Amino acid sequence: MSDQNVQKAGFTSDGIKRGSLASTMMSSEAKHCSGGVHSGGPTSTLQAMGAKGSTHSSGFTSLGISSRSKASTMMSNEAKTHQGTTPRGGTTASVQSI
Repeated sequence: MSDQNVQKAGFTSDGIKRGSLASTMMSSEAKHCSGGVHSGGPTSTLQAMGAKGSTHSSGFTSLGISSRSKASTMMSNEAKTHQGTTPRGGTTASVQSI
């Protein structure tokens, strides 16, 4: 994953770009979450990374998730709340896939 990919997806320092993958994700997440987007969810996590340009430094890399990184902590915490797995479409999977 790279900052460039996150920004190409529509997560930018100016906010979510209209008509982008980011706007589609935000809309879908809002529909499934009673009209809002959760702090710490896929959309807000990617938007924060796009605004800061911090994907690689947080541990999400093209080779996978770096050990002892913010990304590995996120993955571990998500797995703990989902019986030991990281769900498809969850925050970790969504962020790593971009």
